[in-house]
Amino acid sequence: MAAKTIAENLGRIEGRICAAAARAGRARAEITLIGVSKTHGAAAIREAYAAGLRHFGENRVQEWEAKRGEIAEIATQMSGGASSELPGAVWHLIGHLQSNKAGRAAGIFDCVDSVDNVAVAERLARAWVGDVSAGAGATRRLRVLMEVRVAEEETKSGVAIGALPELAERIAGLEGLELAGLMCVPPFLEDAELVRPYFRVLREARDGLRVRLGRELPVLSMGMSHDFEVAIEEGATEVRVGTGLFGVREVGRWSP
Repeated sequence: MAAKTIAENLGRIEGRICAAAARAGRARAEITLIGVSKTHGAAAIREAYAAGLRHFGENRVQEWEAKRGEIAEIATQMSGGASSELPGAVWHLIGHLQSNKAGRAAGIFDCVDSVDNVAVAERLARAWVGDVSAGAGATRRLRVLMEVRVAEEETKSGVAIGALPELAERIAGLEGLELAGLMCVPPFLEDAELVRPYFRVLREARDGLRVRLGRELPVLSMGMSHDFEVAIEEGATEVRVGTGLFGVREVGRWSP
């Protein structure tokens, strides 16, 4: 997809976000757009970054590990050799994370948005604490979200609603992690209005945890290309848009 097309798509998505926020009586600044860059190469990420996008979502640890070098090369070219990074870019892991890859994830992502069990959380915490103790910034914590299974779908990851309070309490007590809120992937339904009840379930679960934990959980990551406007109306603070921004998934190198 050409840079102009990505920029145009971003402009259209921004317009839809603003309109949905206005309908809900919310400010546009309350909502973060995450471009789901999984299966898309470094060039597409560069184009989205140049168009103004700063948050990117990847599904797999190994895919992002491979892309990082290409991103660094592109960033160096963009800066005339002065930098190997895209300044201000934030990298989210949004796909299911296995506990044996949690240590690697802690080293390469700014946010892990798909924690759904204690083993993964504990490994992330151990890896992060070990990293900061080596001098990488002891006051900073790794932001995590809990992925919640809002529908009984066997193919979906996530902690069950009933098990959410216990997991939240365990994660909240782990050194090095900042429990910021919840994420969900509801059933795909053509009519976005039919997805609205699932977004409400996530928001209500978050509100209940706020009371139980006695702390703010400001992030609700919910809503994708076809239903993010409804998610915003239901309180989403982060929406994840892939196809609507980048087009169909690239076939080949990054395909599952």
